[in-house]
Amino acid sequence: MTLVIGLTGGIASGKSTVSNMFKEMEIKVVDADVEARLAVGKGEPAYNKIIAEFGREILMEDGEIDRPKLGSIIFHQAEKRQLLNEITHPEVRKRMREQVEQAKKNNEAVVVLDIPLLFESKLTFMVDKTILVFVDNETQLQRLIARNNLSVGDAEARIRSQMPLSEKVALADAVIDNNGSQENTMKQLIEVLKKWEIMIA
Repeated sequence: MTLVIGLTGGIASGKSTVSNMFKEMEIKVVDADVEARLAVGKGEPAYNKIIAEFGREILMEDGEIDRPKLGSIIFHQAEKRQLLNEITHPEVRKRMREQVEQAKKNNEAVVVLDIPLLFESKLTFMVDKTILVFVDNETQLQRLIARNNLSVGDAEARIRSQMPLSEKVALADAVIDNNGSQENTMKQLIEVLKKWEIMIA
């Protein structure tokens, strides 16, 4: 039986840190952001649909989609953003499901789906358990400013565009507090996996 864990967090909460900890334990991680990039690659079904809707002017010289150019279109037009999501999301979910099926065939004990908007996109049906990587508001703000070299206003706007971490706490099966050291975060992750009776290599 393969346990499918949904890993989520918020911007600058440290979800990638926990994702890397799973990889260090040799647990398979399927990253939604990586799959989203692959889903719009040249020749993929979503690639052709995006060109049909947005035109060839969004392509770079090598024929790949110019993601910043496409991003600047959808950032300012909600209906275009919705359209892009309707094209890409089913493809990303399909790619992730295929990898889960492969993990089950390989009799892997655990597979982790790293999905930033797990709760917002209502994708919990894809997983058995959920882990939220949590930090307090001030830590999240300071880490985001430092990481992306943003002004306070810009950082706050990005944080506000997501569901607050405090609201996600109630939705998660397990919460890892990432306010402290990496050692402390790792200790909490191991405790969660032990509670779920997952053997760690």
